[in-house]
Amino acid sequence: MNIVLFDGICNLCNRTVKFLIKYDKKDVLHFAAQQSLAGEKIIIKYLIQQDGRSVVLIKDGLVYYKSDAIIEIAKLIKGWPKIITLFSIVPRCIRDWVYDMIANNRYAIFGKQTNCFLPSKFIEDKFIS
Repeated sequence: MNIVLFDGICNLCNRTVKFLIKYDKKDVLHFAAQQSLAGEKIIIKYLIQQDGRSVVLIKDGLVYYKSDAIIEIAKLIKGWPKIITLFSIVPRCIRDWVYDMIANNRYAIFGKQTNCFLPSKFIEDKFIS
């Protein structure tokens, strides 16, 4: 199972999850908010380095952070978003610098919610509870 851990109160993160669900034609991605009970259990189980600013992908038992997670997620989805995989030629230090700039300012730019994102009935099977 491929698990994406995301910030459940971040508007950018929630929009990204909805975007990924749309392009996950093979139905291989599952999601958990880092703030949820399921997310906390996954963080403990996989000994995830938690700074609260990184999307995390668990794929085949390996943990990917930041830009590496984004690139690995792009490999799993269909359609034009696969173009993101081309960023793998950019050195990780540069990719992660850009990632950190966005992550550090995501609330100021995109806002945040007071509660975690709750999936609709149509997509609730994509979320780990």
